[in-house]
Amino acid sequence: MNLEKVVFGFFVVLAATLNFGFFIGDLGDPQMHSVYELFAAVVVNLVATVLKFGDRTQMGAVHLATSLVASLQLLAAAVVWTYAANVLTNGGLSPTQTATVVSLSGGALFANIVSVVLLVVETVSFQRR
Repeated sequence: MNLEKVVFGFFVVLAATLNFGFFIGDLGDPQMHSVYELFAAVVVNLVATVLKFGDRTQMGAVHLATSLVASLQLLAAAVVWTYAANVLTNGGLSPTQTATVVSLSGGALFANIVSVVLLVVETVSFQRR
């Protein structure tokens, strides 16, 4: 068993599941979406992105691209949440602001799903030598 592949697969799947956990819920209800879960999704996606830098294959390049997209969208969601909660003086997130954050995380979720599918395809097509 290749420990590097296990760690890589762990972070790819964990990034997708954390993002999914944040995304699920009413689109405009801030109570349904935890800021801590968004933070965890951002951190794990960034770790997964760093792990993908070493692979020089075509599949590795696509893995890196999906991870960069997911990280970028989650960072944008975190910036919107931070700005709405701390800079705007409405006392919290409005349904519109929450919808923006959740929509950005939905785009990141799609990129994470593509990454998981690529991981499964790569694993299934692996030939033992």
